[in-house]
Amino acid sequence: MKVDLFDFDLPEELIAQTPLEDREASRLMVLHKETGEIKHTHFRSVLDYLNEGDCLVLNDTRVLPARLYGTKDDTGAKIEVLLLKQIEGDHWETLIKPAKRVKPGTVINFGDGLLKAVCTGESDHGGRVLDFQYDGIFYEVLDQLGEMPLPPYIKEQLDDRDRYQTVFAKERGSAAAPTAGLHFTEQLLDDIRAKGVHVAFITLHVGLGTFRPMSVDNIDEHEMHAEFYQMTAGTARLLNDVKKNGGKIVSVGTTSTRTLETIATANHGEFVESSGWTDIFIFPGYEYKAIDGLITNFHLPKSTLIMLVSALAGRENVLHAYQTAVKERYRFFSFGDAMLII
Repeated sequence: MKVDLFDFDLPEELIAQTPLEDREASRLMVLHKETGEIKHTHFRSVLDYLNEGDCLVLNDTRVLPARLYGTKDDTGAKIEVLLLKQIEGDHWETLIKPAKRVKPGTVINFGDGLLKAVCTGESDHGGRVLDFQYDGIFYEVLDQLGEMPLPPYIKEQLDDRDRYQTVFAKERGSAAAPTAGLHFTEQLLDDIRAKGVHVAFITLHVGLGTFRPMSVDNIDEHEMHAEFYQMTAGTARLLNDVKKNGGKIVSVGTTSTRTLETIATANHGEFVESSGWTDIFIFPGYEYKAIDGLITNFHLPKSTLIMLVSALAGRENVLHAYQTAVKERYRFFSFGDAMLII
């Protein structure tokens, strides 16, 4: 299957540069996966499509202020560092600009020496492994010096860094936000629970591989980056009960979906307490084992994310929905509007 089959024309002005003031005020497109029927509403109306006994599954990962600006110890050259994942202790896999200036042994200073890093090696896809040195608690130093790692298509400055966190963000470790979750408020979640809908949490720490454009022509040649996930025994038990009692599992975001499908695939459709690394790649032809519905934002052309959505609702249905979204001037990507697939 060719990557070009998932291309569409997207005017640049539809890429949302800033979040809406009210999280749940974004628009919502409802796509019926069997018929391709489309309805237009607003995000708060998601409540109308959830029934008592269903379960909404959210990713509670917390985004790190993972972008750091420093200088080389020997030359003073400016270096930008993006933390990708913690390998062990103070060793991190990172992306660096310009990477060619950072070789093993290079020392980088941040915040007038408040934080230092030594390059200890290279990783896949041009990354670098850094060993950080500091006094105190690493995450407190990072909060002081780091910036939110907004995707490259967002050019505007983010005034409030909490707007790139979900209201339920808890487990630190992401290099990007699970953006479908940005639409929820505490009040909306309370109203969903009050309707008798279960709300469950899993964790997947989002890596930048999720957003990287595909560099191959054929889908089956693409390799996904592995991301860390976790599901508790309580969540697994709840999800199994929902399935057994005929309720629907509605996943919030592609990250929650990949976690649920990874676990269900490994356990014959059951959910179990588990953690590990997943590089699951979902595209048309994949048979879903875990979810019945999906809440997601509008994704990049030719991305792995639009392929995952197409595997659930059909490529033609999804591309028609995206063409409709362009025509109706929906806002795209991380700070954009949402789609509910049922």
